[in-house]
Amino acid sequence: MQAFAILLDRLIYTRSRNAKLQLIADYLRATPDPDRGWALAALTGGLDLKAVQPKLIRTLLEERVDPVLLAMSYDFVGDMAETASLLWPEPAMSPAPPPSLDEVVQRLQHLGRAEAATVMRELLDRLDSSGRFALLKLATGAMRIGISARLTKTAFAIGFDVDVDAVEEVWHGLKPPYPELFAWGTGGAQPTPGTVPVFRPFMLAHPLEELKLDLADYAAEWKWDGIRVQLVHIAGQTRLFSRTGDDITGSFPDVAAAYSYPGVLDGELLVRGEFQGGALDAGGGAASFNALQQRLGRKAPTAKVQAEFPAFVRLYDILFDGDDDLRALPWTKRRARLEAVMPRLNAARFDLSAVIAATDFDELARIRDGARDAAIEGVMLKQRSSAYVAGRRTGLWYKWKRDPLVADCVMMYAQRGHG
Repeated sequence: MQAFAILLDRLIYTRSRNAKLQLIADYLRATPDPDRGWALAALTGGLDLKAVQPKLIRTLLEERVDPVLLAMSYDFVGDMAETASLLWPEPAMSPAPPPSLDEVVQRLQHLGRAEAATVMRELLDRLDSSGRFALLKLATGAMRIGISARLTKTAFAIGFDVDVDAVEEVWHGLKPPYPELFAWGTGGAQPTPGTVPVFRPFMLAHPLEELKLDLADYAAEWKWDGIRVQLVHIAGQTRLFSRTGDDITGSFPDVAAAYSYPGVLDGELLVRGEFQGGALDAGGGAASFNALQQRLGRKAPTAKVQAEFPAFVRLYDILFDGDDDLRALPWTKRRARLEAVMPRLNAARFDLSAVIAATDFDELARIRDGARDAAIEGVMLKQRSSAYVAGRRTGLWYKWKRDPLVADCVMMYAQRGHG
């Protein structure tokens, strides 16, 4: 636990992305199983613990710290985990040795409400301030240290000299503390995902700067303001993944329940409405991103929320059609396969991204100029011969956003936040 606490402390105060990658990679190489597996799960958001309520932490702290001092400290620090880790007094009697991360996870996983206070007191007494901070971040389920799941997986790939896209392909078929993953990293066989829905890394686009493209070689689509998602259905199971590979199926059960076609599709998650594209022949409108935000982050949206903000996916591409891996095919052939699949999908939840009809680049530029009035972000340009490759590859896909509106002003006032 102490090594994990030191890692968190260093990550918080490190700004360089490369330095963060190295810190995580070094930790994963040096730390024994299963602690490093639990750490990997914590940093990628895959640790399923019975969360301790912040109210309990405050109650425990008020038993040992003056309430006025606590209130003033919390107002200054702004984070209850950090406040508690700094204010928690040393125990009167010498405590047991610091727990391992494995012990902490095992105890938190099986924590009952009746014993929560006793267990948390004991663990807090056995740790120093850095350890207490790490414990409280784990226990409350709110890491929030600026480390994404993708960055953590990249660090694993660097540390064990494997391909990060290969890590992504097997990730959702594995469970913490990931013994198969670390066995692979230390010379064993690469895990196989089996018959579970797994994430495939997205193909991304470069910004279009001064380049002028030939529309004989590139197809144009509208760029919608939603979130990029991947739909996967295999062996009767459906998953919805975000661009970073996070499983967001629970937040959009209406979309997941409507998708049962065996394969992997790529699209934009939106909410029904007319704010975006309503004024254009853009293949159907969509509500603003603000409407989508009412659905994001909700682990179990109510029926009322689902009805008020009906989600759907505007489809861009197809990666797998059944067991057929289509990623090596050119965009034109994948597009034809996707068009053939569309009649088999639920039309209320899935539609097809329209290809913009433009004879040349100058005409496309004029069409793009009308995107602002239609509240559309811009256009996407995809090389017709491009395979579906992970990440950003020069010359294949471009995003051509509408020109920003600039405000010359001075912003005043700020209010300190709390967490």
